[in-house]
Amino acid sequence: MSSTNRSNARDTHISDYYVTPIDCIRDFFKAWLDDMKDIEDFLSVGHQINEMLFLDPCAGGDKKHPMSYPKFITEELGAGIETIDIREDSLAECKEDFLTKEFQHEYDIVITNPPFNLAQEIIEKALSITQEGGYVIMLLRLNFFGSKARKPFWDKQLPVCAYVHHRRMSFTDDKKTDSIEYIHAVWQKGIYPKNVKLKII
Repeated sequence: MSSTNRSNARDTHISDYYVTPIDCIRDFFKAWLDDMKDIEDFLSVGHQINEMLFLDPCAGGDKKHPMSYPKFITEELGAGIETIDIREDSLAECKEDFLTKEFQHEYDIVITNPPFNLAQEIIEKALSITQEGGYVIMLLRLNFFGSKARKPFWDKQLPVCAYVHHRRMSFTDDKKTDSIEYIHAVWQKGIYPKNVKLKII
């Protein structure tokens, strides 16, 4: 579908469910973990990546599709992940609104493909429930950086890095793509740089 139509869908559909391609998740984790392997602070939130506690607050999944991030994280990273989704037909273990849910503990990594029109609110909530030094990872449109309304947010909470996918993603079963480029943006709680490290993957 066109980027215009897809944008309209994301702005009006509350659950905003698009299936994230697992191969794109794999590309991101390969690049990110390669970059992080020599940084001592990376493992300060957990001894190994498979010992970290993940949360996917917009986990998705349905009768035809698995939850993309949880599938990759459990099967390929061997880590534990809790799942939340507002949709009743989701495969998430908790059917609840992430933005209003109260949490009793913090996470090492919060990762998801958020609804575009709620992305900033989801990022801010995710940072609030991530332990100090932990990570928030969001799949976003590249043009998410360009917004007058989000400028105050960027002034105080830039991500530490952004991985731009050089291939356009398909979120539909017909494998069609739109005219939008996507990034995996990575925040580290408590560390908000003046400049974002950008890498093409």
